[in-house]
Amino acid sequence: MHDRDIEFLFEIGTLRNMDRGWKQHLAMNCASDLEHSFRVALLALMLARREGAKDEEKILKMALVHDLAEARVSDHSYMQKVYVQADEARAAEDLFRGTMLDDLRSKILHEFEERQTIEAKIVKDADNLDIDLELKELEEAGSKLPAKWAETRRKVREEKLYTASAKAFWDEIQGADPAAWHLFSNKWYKVPHAGK
Repeated sequence: MHDRDIEFLFEIGTLRNMDRGWKQHLAMNCASDLEHSFRVALLALMLARREGAKDEEKILKMALVHDLAEARVSDHSYMQKVYVQADEARAAEDLFRGTMLDDLRSKILHEFEERQTIEAKIVKDADNLDIDLELKELEEAGSKLPAKWAETRRKVREEKLYTASAKAFWDEIQGADPAAWHLFSNKWYKVPHAGK
């Protein structure tokens, strides 16, 4: 056991309490850093399979650690980043130091930040696409802001997404109904004698 393993686990647990920076602009509840990272991991795995990327283990590790430094520097919104420059590399170094997972920082997280490998590009694409999923959910909840961001998000699709699979996913998200997963999987459709 390394001397900071338990501290590390408690510290990353605090990400469940950390609002994403853009909550200030949304004025609505949105995913915490921890919730965001969970969906990014699954989305990255889907993108990896669509892209034919073979190292799913590396992709999952990268997705799990991609935002952990925010436990120390917070998550800044697109506007806050104009004025604030967080030292995420130092925060990650301090966060992981003394843990048995320090190799994830020195190898996996560093690779993610460099964006040179297909794995890093896939995880960054998943990081961006999770925003579009959440915007669809917020739109479903009545927010008008997603429509105002539509042009910016299209710019992200065209200029910031690395993989063809991510661009195709983005297109699918735009036409998706966030409620479809439960509307047609409920008891009225799945249980022939429901309500009788």
